[in-house]
Amino acid sequence: MDFERLKAEGLKAGFTNVALLDCSTMEVKQEVRDMCSSGQCKMYGTNWACPPACGTLEECERRIASFQQGLLVQTVGDLEDELDGEGMMEAQERHKENFARFLAVLRREYPDLLALGAGSCTVCPKCSYPDGPCRFPDKAVSSVESYGILVLKLCKDNHMEYYYGQDHIAYTSCYLLERKEN
Repeated sequence: MDFERLKAEGLKAGFTNVALLDCSTMEVKQEVRDMCSSGQCKMYGTNWACPPACGTLEECERRIASFQQGLLVQTVGDLEDELDGEGMMEAQERHKENFARFLAVLRREYPDLLALGAGSCTVCPKCSYPDGPCRFPDKAVSSVESYGILVLKLCKDNHMEYYYGQDHIAYTSCYLLERKEN
């Protein structure tokens, strides 16, 4: 993997930061998945890309374990203060746009990559779960947290800042690119 080239492409796609991801640092934790089922984000059981539809933790861990390297990407937004909900939403939307744009670029070179986003999948205004199949399985993206991964630890383990102060917010996602050789 040509990290410097991919980093430049990620920055061009709009990300603030791009780091090399060592997939062996991706620890799947039940406690993180439990945050999903606690109802904090209100997406559990309502979306094909969220738990339980995205798979068991064991299935998620097996998917991750087949990769060795990837990219950790981040969009950092400025806030007027720590309660600036509009600024948070703008940064989140910008991150989702950056993520989709870069995903299209990466899929040309890595067609079987695993992309994990920030927040629940929003490809469709209303998900077909559980009444019908996913309408866009090639575009649907599970979140890092839905796979049981604590973003703070993932950033720390891969040399990326997580907290930029109360006047900033960071949205973090990843692309698992290089498969392990059998």
